[in-house]
Amino acid sequence: MEGTSIPIEIDTDAICLENVGGDEQEAQENGDVPIIYDAENGAQVAFDSQEHGKEEHSVRNEEDHENNYAIPSREEYTEELRTKVAYSEEQAYRLYCDYGHSMGFSVRKGKQYYFTGTKAIRTKDYYCSKEGLKDDEQLTEANFNKPETRTNCKAMVRFRVDSEGQWRVIQIIPEHNHELVPPEEIHLLRSVRTLSVPKPGALNAMVNAEIQAMHDNLRVNDDGTECHSQLSIQSYTLLEPEDAEALVGYLKRRTIEQGMFYWDVQVDQEGQMTNFFWRDGRSRVDYDCFGDVVVFDTAFRINKYNMICAPFVGVNHHMQNVNFGCAFMLDESSASYEWLLKSFLESMGGCPPKTIFTNQNDTISKAIEVVLPETRHCLCQWHIEKKLQSHLGTLNASGTFHSMFMKCMKDCESEAEFEETWAIMLHEYNLEDHQWLTDLFAQRHKWCTALHKDAFDGGIKSLDRNLSSHNVLSSIDDESTSPTNFVLEFDKLVGSWRTIESVEDIQCNQISSECTVKHNSILQQAAEVYTHKVYKSLETEFIDGCSGTSYQEMQCSETLYRFEFILQSGPKVWLVFLDTSTMELNCSCKRFETMGILCSHALNALGLKNLDKIPERYVLKRWTKYARKETYLFPSDEFPEQDSAEAAHAYRNRAMRFVYDLLMKSKGYQDTRKLILDVLENGEKSLESVCELKRMHIHPSGKDKDGSKAEKRKKKSSKQDKNSIVL
Repeated sequence: MEGTSIPIEIDTDAICLENVGGDEQEAQENGDVPIIYDAENGAQVAFDSQEHGKEEHSVRNEEDHENNYAIPSREEYTEELRTKVAYSEEQAYRLYCDYGHSMGFSVRKGKQYYFTGTKAIRTKDYYCSKEGLKDDEQLTEANFNKPETRTNCKAMVRFRVDSEGQWRVIQIIPEHNHELVPPEEIHLLRSVRTLSVPKPGALNAMVNAEIQAMHDNLRVNDDGTECHSQLSIQSYTLLEPEDAEALVGYLKRRTIEQGMFYWDVQVDQEGQMTNFFWRDGRSRVDYDCFGDVVVFDTAFRINKYNMICAPFVGVNHHMQNVNFGCAFMLDESSASYEWLLKSFLESMGGCPPKTIFTNQNDTISKAIEVVLPETRHCLCQWHIEKKLQSHLGTLNASGTFHSMFMKCMKDCESEAEFEETWAIMLHEYNLEDHQWLTDLFAQRHKWCTALHKDAFDGGIKSLDRNLSSHNVLSSIDDESTSPTNFVLEFDKLVGSWRTIESVEDIQCNQISSECTVKHNSILQQAAEVYTHKVYKSLETEFIDGCSGTSYQEMQCSETLYRFEFILQSGPKVWLVFLDTSTMELNCSCKRFETMGILCSHALNALGLKNLDKIPERYVLKRWTKYARKETYLFPSDEFPEQDSAEAAHAYRNRAMRFVYDLLMKSKGYQDTRKLILDVLENGEKSLESVCELKRMHIHPSGKDKDGSKAEKRKKKSSKQDKNSIVL
C-alpha cells in the first residue's frame, strides 16, 4: 500500500512523515520494527505477545491524548546510548548518528582495529564531525562555530565487537568544545539520515523538538487495519543554494555543448531539488552496445551532504567498466527510486536491461518490480560478502564457515546441493535463528548462482570488483568536494575508462590473441573474433576442462548426441547435448546462458565430433572486437513505406545516435573530421536529388500545371504593364 505524506512543522522547517504501510507482523519480517533494548543488560526486547503490544499502545495513546511528550535530557540520551547494542557496522554508525542528531552535532567515521590475522573489526570509533584540525585552516573567533570548521573536538564513541557479533559501547566522550546545533537546524547536519519511530500514536521525543502526530491523516489498509508498522521522517539535507545552482548550471551547459546529453531532476513538495540523474551521449551509445546487464550501486555516499552517488555501470567487450549514467539522491524513498529508474529508462529509449544488479535493499527491490517488471533482479555478491563481516562478526573469520558460505553462493550446481549445504552450515554453527541469514535465504534466487542460471549476468559475478564504484568513487571525494566538482571528477574517471577501452580496441585490431594451445581450429577462430580478455577467459576455461574432466558419449538419435563430462577431482557431472544437424548446443552448467560464452564442456563436445568452428549463434557480438561496429544498421524491411509515427520516431532516434557515434569517433583527427563532413555534404546532395524525385512521383503533373499557370500569370502581368505604359 502506498504511504501518505504528513507535513508537520518544527520551528517553520517542514519535515515529511511518510506512512510506509503494512501491518506490524509484516514490518517485523522486513526488519522495519524499531528495536527496543533492555537498559539493564542491553538485550533486545521483542513484542512477542499481543498483550505486550496492546499495553505499549495504550500507554502511548494516553500520551498522545495529553499532547505532552517528555523530552529526555542530554545526560539521559548519553546514558541511553551506553545501553544500546548494534549488530553491524552500519547499525553502530546509525546509533551514534541518532545520538548526535538528538544532541545537535554531525558524525564522522573514525579509526577501526581488527582481530589479529583477520579483517574482522574488533573496535570502531565514531567522531564528532569537528574532530581534528585542517592543515590549511587557522581557527578564529569568526570561523570557530561554522559547520565546516574543524575545532579538534574530542567527542567520540567507541564500539567493541564481541564473539557473537554484537557491537557494544565501551567508551563515550560526550563533551564538545564548540556550540551545538539548535533543534530548528538539526535537518542541516551532514550526517542526518532517515529516522525510524514506532507506531503513529507516539513519535517519541525526537531531536529535542515536540512533534505532534496527525492521526486524522493516516491512511487505512483495504482490510481496515491501520498502516502503523512504521513511520519514517524523511529528514535529508537540502543542497545549499549555491551548490544547487552550480550543479544545475553545469548540467545545462553540458546539454548545450554536447549532443544527446540527458539530465533530470526531482523536486519535493516544497519545490526543493532532491534527486538528480544525468548521462552523456556516449553513455547512450554504450548502452546500445552493452546495456544487457546493469549494475546499480547505491553503496557510496558523498561526504559533504551524505547523499547517495549511484552510478549505472555495465561491462564492455573487454570486461571493463562502462558508464551508463549517474544519480545523486538526497531522498531515499520508494517514490524516489521509482522516479530514478523511470528517468534512466526514458533516457535509454525505453529499452530495459535483461538483468540489473543492486545492493540488498527492499525499497530498491520494490521500485524495480514497478518500473522494470521484465528485468531480472539480482543482488551483488560482493556486497553480500562485505556484509558477512558486520553481521557475523568473528564467525566470518573462520575459514571453514567462510568456505561453506562461498560454496552456497557460488559453487553449488543445483538447488538441492545448495539447500543441503546451507542446512549443514546453519546446523554446524548454530545459526538457525540468525535473522540476517534467514532474510538472505528468503532472497536466495537473487544471489545464489545455482538458482539463477537462466539470468544473463555478463560475467558480473566472476569479475574482479576491486574497482567497484565505492572504492573508485572514494578516491575523488572528500568532505569539501561540492556536487559540481564531484561530477567533474567523475567525468574524468569515466573518461579514463573510455581511454583504456580505446587502447584495448587498438591492440585487438592490430594483434590477434596468442593461442596457448596450437593447431586447434576452434581456439584459432575464437582468437580472431573475440577481444583479448574474452579470448583468454575462454582459453583458460577450455584448458581446465580438457585437463580436469573425463567423458562418456551416447548417441540419442541420428544427429543428437549426449555427452557426460565428469570432474576427475570430485563428484561433479555436466551434461551436454549437441545436435549436429542444427548445431544446437546445451550444457547443464548454463555458462552460455549466464555469460554469453561457451563453456569448456560445450567446446569439448564440438571437438569430439570434429567440428572446427563455434556455431555463429554462440558468438555474441558484445564480446567480439566488432562490438561497436554496425550497431545502427537499418534493414530495408524494418521501416514500412508508409511510415507510422512510431516508426518515424524510432528511425529518428536511431539515426541520431548513429550520427553522434560517427562524430565522436571522428573528432580526434583533422582528416577523419574532414572525411565525415565530406560524407555528410555528399549525402545531402544525394538526399536532395532523391527527395525531388519523390516529390515528382507524388505529383507527376504538378510541376507542369504550376508552370503553365505561372507562365499565364506572367504573360497577363506583362500585358497589363504594357497597357499601363500606353496610358
